[in-house]
Amino acid sequence: MLQPIINQVTEVAREVGDFIRQERKGFDPEKIEYKGLNDLVSYVDKTAEQKIVSALQKILPEAGFITEEKTTTKIGERYNWIIDPLDGTTNFIHGLPVFSVSIGLQEYDKLVGGVVYEINQDECFYASSDSPAYLNGTEIKVSKAPKVADSLLATGFPYYDFGKQEEYLNLLTELMKGCHGLRRMGSAAVDLVYTACGRFEAFYEYNLHPWDVAAGVVIVRQAGGDVVNFNGGDEVMNARELLATNGLITAEMLQIIQKHFKITK
Repeated sequence: MLQPIINQVTEVAREVGDFIRQERKGFDPEKIEYKGLNDLVSYVDKTAEQKIVSALQKILPEAGFITEEKTTTKIGERYNWIIDPLDGTTNFIHGLPVFSVSIGLQEYDKLVGGVVYEINQDECFYASSDSPAYLNGTEIKVSKAPKVADSLLATGFPYYDFGKQEEYLNLLTELMKGCHGLRRMGSAAVDLVYTACGRFEAFYEYNLHPWDVAAGVVIVRQAGGDVVNFNGGDEVMNARELLATNGLITAEMLQIIQKHFKITK
């Protein structure tokens, strides 16, 4: 049974979220580091990740880790935790209150559990492959909007790899004319769980990493939504591209996306 494990993980996410919240109050922007172009990190990300790894080792000792900040290199044979300790680091550094803790669980090559804690709203989203999706203990479902024209959409802007900028902007132009609106929150984990609970009808982005999406993928799927790559396939962990929807507008979104992006078969 996975749900008791995920319940324990929600407590870990909340505890680490409390640490991040406290650090934000006196955070010194001079302490940021650059991993690459516009790819920011701070001691808060690294310390948060160490806290998560330490706690998860006690919950599932045999599991390994795939982490953004590489504070551990242990790989598990059956289970691996996929961790983004602070998704939305740029928001955090600038004091924009949209950032989260994201913890996914993978069994062999299948995603089986996820917890996303949005720190500023004190909202903990979670699900396992043998349970519904929940927000603070209440079951959540995707929205019932039947078409893109009725939808609020989310995306992420390119910030370091601009190789597909023209395609992205053309897609953005078409979508902004054909939906209720487009939002860019700055945390893929938040975008996914907001899709899971019906605040967004869809979220799409490219140049994503496994730790950005692992937890949210499980939560969207268990809430009744679809998560696919831009070709419509289920492989999203290594595809670097993702579309999450309420399940009702998947085909329409894919048709629009595929007009602008070259699809990898």
